[in-house]
Amino acid sequence: MEPALPRKSREILALPRLGGRLAGLQPVAMRMTRHPTALISPEAELADDVVVGPFAVIEGPVRLAAGVSIGGHAWICGDTVLGEGSSVGWGSVIGANPQDLGFDPARHSGVRIGARNVIREYVTIHRSAQEGGYTTLGEGNYLMTGVHLGHDSQLGDGNVIANNVMFGGHVQLGNRAFLGGGGGYHQFLHIGDLAMVQGNAVVSQDVPPYCVAFGKNQLAGLNTVGLRRAGFDAAARAELKKAYGLLFGSGLPLSKALAAATALAWSPAARCLLDAVAKPSRKGIIAHG
Repeated sequence: MEPALPRKSREILALPRLGGRLAGLQPVAMRMTRHPTALISPEAELADDVVVGPFAVIEGPVRLAAGVSIGGHAWICGDTVLGEGSSVGWGSVIGANPQDLGFDPARHSGVRIGARNVIREYVTIHRSAQEGGYTTLGEGNYLMTGVHLGHDSQLGDGNVIANNVMFGGHVQLGNRAFLGGGGGYHQFLHIGDLAMVQGNAVVSQDVPPYCVAFGKNQLAGLNTVGLRRAGFDAAARAELKKAYGLLFGSGLPLSKALAAATALAWSPAARCLLDAVAKPSRKGIIAHG
């Protein structure tokens, strides 16, 4: 038998059914993993061990895998999937409509979040603005308090995004990057693998892989510490330094520097840097400061 609920919880469970967009959701009391004040839609699919905190709302066809935990007052809605072992902090909102004045709320889209992501307090992740599209996170990302991911953002694996970073729509982030707190990122730009960006930066152009960016659209050089920690040996780092110097330190216009660098033989890692410069987003590549 389930243990008897305290008086206050019995009163909460006796509340009338909710109206409006929350119609059909009811306070839930099941085991100790679901707080009795949580509202969970009958459409939602939750693994048996999912933890849902007080006054959290799980609305619509949400799917939460094993080991997921949802903090109090969080709102997870729509076609949102969270992978195994991911956690969502207090007051976060995942799956809400994009901040797009032309968006039709009847459009089908959603959010896909992989395994082992840590999403701290008051993070907002909006669903795609495209029919059938998804805002996506890979695995093992760490999003600190107050991060905002705009619609159609695409994140890889192992990234650390510090407090109050803001992504416009369609931002693409690679793997194992570190973004300092308070930075603003314009829509459609790309941020490459192992990039590092200073706190409070203003970024409206692409940050190439392996690079450090600061201020307003300026490069400082290679993320040498990040490369070392990622297992790049001295020879690999030296090659990347050479490629960076040819691209951004030769004094040539970037198009001519790229042509000269492309004519040489490079490892796959260095080629990745050249490719990012050769095929940027519509925003272009930021310059060396």
